[in-house]
Amino acid sequence: MNNEAVLSSRIEGTQATLGDLYEADADAEPEEGKRDDILEIRNYRAAIQIGIESASQRGLTLSLLRELHQRLMTGVRGGDKRPGAFRNDQNWIGARGCSIDEARFVPPNPVVMVDALANWESYIASGWRDPIIGAAIAHAQFEIIHPFNDGNGRVGRMIIPLMLAQTDVIQSPNFYVSSYFEKHREEYYDRLLAISNHGAWTEWIIYFCNAVVEQSRENLERVQTLKSLYDEMSDAFVEATHSQHALSALNTFFARPVITGPQFQRSTGITHRPNALKILNQLEEAGLITCVRRGSGRRPSRYAMASVIAAAEGLLAAEARP
Repeated sequence: MNNEAVLSSRIEGTQATLGDLYEADADAEPEEGKRDDILEIRNYRAAIQIGIESASQRGLTLSLLRELHQRLMTGVRGGDKRPGAFRNDQNWIGARGCSIDEARFVPPNPVVMVDALANWESYIASGWRDPIIGAAIAHAQFEIIHPFNDGNGRVGRMIIPLMLAQTDVIQSPNFYVSSYFEKHREEYYDRLLAISNHGAWTEWIIYFCNAVVEQSRENLERVQTLKSLYDEMSDAFVEATHSQHALSALNTFFARPVITGPQFQRSTGITHRPNALKILNQLEEAGLITCVRRGSGRRPSRYAMASVIAAAEGLLAAEARP
């Protein structure tokens, strides 16, 4: 989910990395120029969570999309463009400052848009002969309708896992394809545009299915890498600490690869602070974690397990050692 929030936001221009997000979650002050990016990514993550919790109960409705958009756009770039409300004027996509006549793509006007959204919602509720093709069509159609003044791409990409979970293709809506879209960004936009310009639905569906196949393989490799890393680190954490809290410490770093001392103590449930600090020192001495900032005054020390972040980002091969 964190990686999806980073990559889907990156398609829209943010530059922050997964590591930046984990550091911010550990109370680190983002680098100059990345504060707004981190806030956008956090909003995306929160919106996905709303979708996961709500779609199974309410279904994927226009009301839910407005709720996701409201959470996504609050307090960030585009936050002045009616978060949570469908547009009531004409918009277009093109070079900055271009006129509608110079636009690369012009979505339907607001009057037509209302009927198009109703049709889209009916399609979502109707079921599909093939759920993956159905998700491909629904995502593209949403992007073509472009119902919000801003944030359409990100909301549209949230739709994909929510739809696949509704049809039981996946057990929970945690399958994301933004990594593929980000790697093939120009083709992603070109294929969507070709639907409007040339009715090229077949080419889009092929592109989308390729995205699902490649992303599935990539996800499997990451799971295998993380599983291998976890198994290896289970023994290493026990050997380094000889503590009953060794596996709790390991689970904590897999859940939060960058963490402060107090956060570590709360997450592991270690009652006494000296015991938590002792385990952190032992793990650091063994080279399993790194102290990336020493505590000073009220500012706590911050620790990182870089191998977990690398594995989550796909930068650590399954056979590699941390």
